[in-house]
Amino acid sequence: MEIKKTTKKDIDVLMDMRLEMLRIVNGMEPDDCFDEVLVDSSREYFLNGNQTTVFAMEGEEIAGCASISYIDVMPTFDHPTGKRAHLMNVYVRKDFRRMGVGRKMVQFLIDEAKERGVSEISLDSTEMGRPLYRQAGFSENKESMNMILNGKK
Repeated sequence: MEIKKTTKKDIDVLMDMRLEMLRIVNGMEPDDCFDEVLVDSSREYFLNGNQTTVFAMEGEEIAGCASISYIDVMPTFDHPTGKRAHLMNVYVRKDFRRMGVGRKMVQFLIDEAKERGVSEISLDSTEMGRPLYRQAGFSENKESMNMILNGKK
């Protein structure tokens, strides 16, 4: 299994993988349409955002994908650089699950974040993903809170 960073030339496949993952996570039917704003904004972010996305490749076949977004915030005592990251869209196709694919992608992105001086990685998780993240060293956090501004979950 090879972990490969995506580039701008991967954008069409990357968008297909993201929409495939969103359909599964949100219980959508294969022919359900996505909001144009979501699609256009996702494409723009992959092309120009401060992020890294990887594919897990088994030969020429894509087994999964994962992204990490880099965020600069005001430095604090615990995070003196202000460099933080958010891990998201960790997705492994059904035929490749339970084979360590997610773990390899997550570790690749953690290692890159360390190289970039990131002091904290956050993430949102499905129940299915929690064991993977715990095994990778993530812990549940009772310190943070959030507010949804757009009215959607």
